[in-house]
Amino acid sequence: MKKYFQFDELGTTYRRELIGGLTTFLSMAYILFVNPATLSMSSITDLPDELRMDPNAVFAATAIAAAIGSLLMGLIARYPVALAPGMGLNAFFSYTVVLTMGIPWQTALSGVLISGLVFVVLTLTGLREKIINSIPAELKFAVGAGIGLFITFVGLQNAGIIVNNDATLVGLGDLTNPQTLLAVFGIIVTVILMVKGVKGGIFYAMVITAVVGMIFNQIPFPERIVDTVPSLAPTFGQAFMNLDQIFTVQMLVVILTFLFVDFFDTAGTLVAVANQAGLMKDNKLPRAGKALFADAAATVAGSILGTSTTTSYVESTAGVAAGARTGLASVVTGILFLLALFFSPLLGVVTSAVTAPALIIVGALMVASLGNIEWNRFEIAVPAFLTIIIMPLAYSIATGIAVGFIFYPITMALKGKAKEIHPVMYGLFVIFILYFIFLA
Repeated sequence: MKKYFQFDELGTTYRRELIGGLTTFLSMAYILFVNPATLSMSSITDLPDELRMDPNAVFAATAIAAAIGSLLMGLIARYPVALAPGMGLNAFFSYTVVLTMGIPWQTALSGVLISGLVFVVLTLTGLREKIINSIPAELKFAVGAGIGLFITFVGLQNAGIIVNNDATLVGLGDLTNPQTLLAVFGIIVTVILMVKGVKGGIFYAMVITAVVGMIFNQIPFPERIVDTVPSLAPTFGQAFMNLDQIFTVQMLVVILTFLFVDFFDTAGTLVAVANQAGLMKDNKLPRAGKALFADAAATVAGSILGTSTTTSYVESTAGVAAGARTGLASVVTGILFLLALFFSPLLGVVTSAVTAPALIIVGALMVASLGNIEWNRFEIAVPAFLTIIIMPLAYSIATGIAVGFIFYPITMALKGKAKEIHPVMYGLFVIFILYFIFLA
């Protein structure tokens, strides 16, 4: 095992990998509770049951998808990168695709499945790098920042901090409401732990918030902590049921969004973790194809199990900081996700007041990419800004991407830089124009 994971070359030990894997797990364990709450849209009390995904089944799907992805990444690509259903994409899945577009969650899962299969093909054929290179870096950064604002907005709504206002569309909520106060408390605790550099700070803040909520009778005490593994029956295989419903412009845009975000989220995470761990060689990522395949295969597996897009987690950097250097750390993280399957009763204490702070703080971390955009170039600033601002205002990640990708060729052409635009961008320009025409 030491030879396979190159312990000597990378200067690591079993102890460092075990601690690194545990640290990564604690840093991203919040997804076990946030993902079921997001996909079931538990914060919306008057939503018909047929629009909700079963939270217990999603919990099991989340844990198993995370385990599969992390194990594949660790054993095949041998990177200390863990995977799980991605933040942002789960909100897009629920609040944009299902709630706003009115697409059944079963069909949405079909879209995730197709995006994962396309990702596999693009990875195996080597086309992925060409597509990535065709989209300007500024728009990639804008998409990441826009998703950050979007999930922060969702978190603020779930917390009751931002509410509907007939005069101004949105306004400040009732900060004396006990549930809102609990969420505010959670935000403060999360910020304190993150500023202090506590590894797994988001997860620990959720635990503290839930405990305080139970103490003040705002959250019911769980009847038990450990139980049998929840059934996957409500969600398993549903991705195959509505495959005949994906041949619409609406679903094409949805699939492209799943694919696009997973594309660049994965690439950014792999580069960030590899750089921190000192694994980059000549500015290139060794075994990149295997890492991308692990990510794509995890998305396919996750969609079949019953969860939104599975992707590489930047929280893996916490494990690297704790000493992880090889795929063994990811194997450890994957095993811990499997063990977590027995703790589903804790889902009942993870209310919207507990999950909202996680959404808000993760959103704050995602907008860091704003600093990489050349705001002094107006032809870049306009499409980037519109991409970012439209996502939360239109309550749609896909709409933000569409608007930005329409304006980019326009502003660049007007600047006399039409030849600098890759043909793929012109193709996306046409696709997104059709998107608005068919949705109008």
